[in-house]
Amino acid sequence: MSAGDTPRRLNVVVGVTGGIAAYKAVGIVRAFVLAGHDVHVVATENALRFVGRPTLEAISRNLVQSDLYEGVAEVKHVAIGQAADLIVVAPATANSIAKIAGGFADDVLGNTILASSAPVIIAPAMHTEMWQNPATQANVQLLRDRGVVIVGPAVGQLTGADSGPGRMSDVDDIVAAALGTVTAQDLVGRRILVTAGGTREPLDPVRFIGNRSSGRQGVAIAIAAAARGAEVTLIAANLEVESPSSIRVISVGTTSELAEAVATEAQTHDVVIMAAAVADYRPEHVAESKIKKDAQGDVLDLRLVRNPDILKSIAEHRLPGQLIVGFAAETEPDDVKLLAIGREKITRKGSDLLIINRVGWTEGFATQNNTISVIDSSGTIVGEATGTKLSVANRILDLVSAR
Repeated sequence: MSAGDTPRRLNVVVGVTGGIAAYKAVGIVRAFVLAGHDVHVVATENALRFVGRPTLEAISRNLVQSDLYEGVAEVKHVAIGQAADLIVVAPATANSIAKIAGGFADDVLGNTILASSAPVIIAPAMHTEMWQNPATQANVQLLRDRGVVIVGPAVGQLTGADSGPGRMSDVDDIVAAALGTVTAQDLVGRRILVTAGGTREPLDPVRFIGNRSSGRQGVAIAIAAAARGAEVTLIAANLEVESPSSIRVISVGTTSELAEAVATEAQTHDVVIMAAAVADYRPEHVAESKIKKDAQGDVLDLRLVRNPDILKSIAEHRLPGQLIVGFAAETEPDDVKLLAIGREKITRKGSDLLIINRVGWTEGFATQNNTISVIDSSGTIVGEATGTKLSVANRILDLVSAR
């Protein structure tokens, strides 16, 4: 078993309760399934009014359990909890949190939790006033005191026009926190700096040159590293995904801003993982006002100048013992040629590891999954991974931990 791997294929119970965020439970179930785990959904009757049983069964590949009196001969209401390695309740409404805190067992979910000795992770989702109510806060504190892990809630848009604390946390945050309870804490004491997203170079006050990176892979690395015990700083360039609330985040826009932030933060981190997609060029001149097409005519000429090579600079000025990990996002369709590009790049950049991934119109950028190969400074392939960006993140961190 490599460092950071879960001990075996886990038996994961996902409890879904009756809130509007129940539709997000589908993403949580899918993430666990794609990570190779056996997932069983236990839904309350109210939950099934928000998301259909066929959907949850199709995604989990198992029957949904919701009837307390179904499978009585097999004592199913107890057996599910006894067999669980991990229980995740998402979304958890104010009512369900109160029932779990009070030890109620009037439905399958309550029985499952009481009959289990597995770690329990709860992701609250409710309106702000309900979350801040003293009764809810007391129930949450009681659960924390018992060892239950509470993930979120986040601050954001709620049902209707309401906004504030109470929004269910991002799927990757919840899954990473859950797996963190059964994952080796192999990065405790390590400080890891991760960049994510894509830099943008302004043409004028309203336009920019950029790329299609959403930041999902870099954010997944940051989340997974924190779940494995690391102290993580995320430098975020124009993310299109929610940044984790539990991680220190520094926001940047341009390549120059990213370079400055990395140079500063790298001085206090053991590992630097450069997952952000960096613009290689920027406009030589930035217009002070919007460029007008009528004034330019049919052709607009832009003169671009090269941006600083952040990865190469960080590698050249690395601290003693510091590990530098770079990314090579390439469109080359041939695997042999793609590997050759990666080998040339790691030689030129000087990083310790290089993550090679193919990108294009439908892969790599702005997708849920990724496929990577990892080479070391000698050009040797030391790892490969295909799957969700969270599972790929953990494979990358396995290699980081091993070094």
